[in-house]
Amino acid sequence: MKRAGQKVVAGTEAPGTSQTSKKQKTSLYGSGLGECDPCTSMDWGSLPHHVILRVFQFLTLVDRARASSVCRRWNEVFHIPDLWRRFEFELSQPATSYLKSTHPDLIQQIIKRHADHLQYVSFKVDSSTESAEAACDILSQLVNCSIKTLGLISTAKPSFMNVSKAHFASALTVVFVNSKSLSSIKIDDTPLDDPSLKVLVANNSDTLKLLKMSSCPHVSPAGILCVADQCHGLKELALNYYILSDELLLALSSEKHVDLEHLRIDVVSENPGQVQFHTIKKQSWDALVKHSPKVNIVMYFFLYEDEFDAFFREETPVTHLYFGRAVSKAMLGRIGMNCPRLIELVVCANGLQPLDDELIQIAERCKNLTAMGLGECEVTCRGFIEFVKMCGGRLTQLSIMEEVLIPDSDYSLDRLHLEVSKHLGRMWFPDMMPTW
Repeated sequence: MKRAGQKVVAGTEAPGTSQTSKKQKTSLYGSGLGECDPCTSMDWGSLPHHVILRVFQFLTLVDRARASSVCRRWNEVFHIPDLWRRFEFELSQPATSYLKSTHPDLIQQIIKRHADHLQYVSFKVDSSTESAEAACDILSQLVNCSIKTLGLISTAKPSFMNVSKAHFASALTVVFVNSKSLSSIKIDDTPLDDPSLKVLVANNSDTLKLLKMSSCPHVSPAGILCVADQCHGLKELALNYYILSDELLLALSSEKHVDLEHLRIDVVSENPGQVQFHTIKKQSWDALVKHSPKVNIVMYFFLYEDEFDAFFREETPVTHLYFGRAVSKAMLGRIGMNCPRLIELVVCANGLQPLDDELIQIAERCKNLTAMGLGECEVTCRGFIEFVKMCGGRLTQLSIMEEVLIPDSDYSLDRLHLEVSKHLGRMWFPDMMPTW
């Protein structure tokens, strides 16, 4: 209590503090910039270019623009090419979006002074057609570009699909022709077409490594085959199932082609019963895996139950499977029989018939399975524990809704988590809501 009455004087020196130590403390303020008296205001305009550049790299675009008005020196640094290698154009309409938007004056500055510095570029647009058209207008002006990666992102519905095909193709052609070094392109949900792909291949065949073009309805199997035939460095590819073909897989398996690392296939149907899906031959899948033994083949299914007939009737080297709609017991049984490379399986819905036998078969035959997710399905506690016991500690991800599990005479839900935790080698509880 006596200490409460003692006075503390801010800045009081400890007895014996020397003048030398004071100077040492003062010099710390100027570390790397020479000595600086903390009582004297800093001449920020005299900072070295590399220091100002480092400061700018930590600032948001808006703050960087504000900082550029401090003095002429800072404005010069604002336009150093290194700050413009990577840029995301954000385009939105105030009436239809809460997203921020890149200021038109800044866009014109970039086009005028930094088009040839841009290397890693993306366009984020809202759901309005006007924003997508504005993105195409900017692309059309990048005549001196040397872009390496390009991404077109619709934050809501795919607004690029509302742009005329001619306008979109014309804008992309400018980039495809002038860049000469494109390595990564993400243009999902766009009116990309076969002639545009031919221009891409003609100018960037030696550099293209990644192409993501799901939901591009104007691309045909012949168009994507042109890419596989000539872009021998392609390592990652994402596309819709309707343009997947035996010829494409064989082209990706040619001796000239590098090992494919990632193949994503979206299998989508909007109208139940109106789409007939073709079958890919086992020989074509085998050729791909023989050529690229470590390839991840990811398939996303958004089909109705009566549309699965063409799939998994023969051995298929898929590694990751996601079912966004209900899938039948029979289909899951086929997966257990014919997907030996399976690593991850997510089933969002099935029905009211327990999947015990199907899960046990998957555990028996899919020796690489490490991740499982079940949503609106049913599995008895006994069957689930048997599945976990067979998979053991290799199940690094196990996401099961509590409602999926049916108590039986052997196991209650209270006992279930202890038994499952024992076989996994870690604490585990069922989920209260989906986590995938």
